[in-house]
Amino acid sequence: MLKFAANLTFLFADRPFLDRFAAAAQAGFAGVEYLFPYDVAAEEIRARLTAHDLTQALFNLPAGDWAGGERGLAALPGREADFRAGLDLARRYAAALGCTRLHAMAGIPPAGADPAAVRATYLANIRHAARVLAADGITLMIEPINSRIDMPGYWLDSPRAAFALLDAIGEANVRVQYDLYHAQIMEGDLARTLEYGLARTLEYGLAGAAPRIGHLQVADNPGRGEPGSGEIAYPFLFATLERLGYNGWIGCEYKPAASTEAGLGWFAPYRRRDRPPLPA
Repeated sequence: MLKFAANLTFLFADRPFLDRFAAAAQAGFAGVEYLFPYDVAAEEIRARLTAHDLTQALFNLPAGDWAGGERGLAALPGREADFRAGLDLARRYAAALGCTRLHAMAGIPPAGADPAAVRATYLANIRHAARVLAADGITLMIEPINSRIDMPGYWLDSPRAAFALLDAIGEANVRVQYDLYHAQIMEGDLARTLEYGLARTLEYGLAGAAPRIGHLQVADNPGRGEPGSGEIAYPFLFATLERLGYNGWIGCEYKPAASTEAGLGWFAPYRRRDRPPLPA
């Protein structure tokens, strides 16, 4: 059965952050993810995970000055020291939270940056992080994020580019974080891409030596709403994932149209059965 993680940056956002863990558990989620945990002590988060029997599925390495518009550091020449400091912080949180997936955001290179230098910086940073995290038993995720709507200028913006980068990076513990919302905007062809990424079929002209997708995220398009609110055929895609035997996490990184609970009708077949039903 597919397993879903509530993204607590997006879901249950009408509550204080630490209260969202209880809400996710009550709604029937088995895991949680979010963008960043660093404003809260790891021990406090660990206590909420334990109290509500939740798995920490994923979070991001520090992404620079988020309020100032930075969206990651991995592809920014001259910021290597900041990237490595963020990696060290993320490792400490991952150890405390029992998290085995970390995402390194590529970032938005400054105007006029040399493309070759940007690519070389990215590859060096990701290789370094992957080798460090391998000793911790952690898989490093790289995610293509659409540059058309959500993050103009984002360096890694297409699934095709992300899959190709895996070969260039050459580290066994690096996988693609495949967000179906971003992928629909940039390329579409979601079902065949899932088959390629999970079933080792040969597409894109690349060698399929191992599954290339290590984490999934969902939202609908347009608007980044809950599954079923837009054009993406999620029942078909969820059936495809079950057919392919996907046993990783599916992060729910969407913007509810109203309250989170009101938009969870799509989730009813997948909620944990050992949780009491939500109030009517």
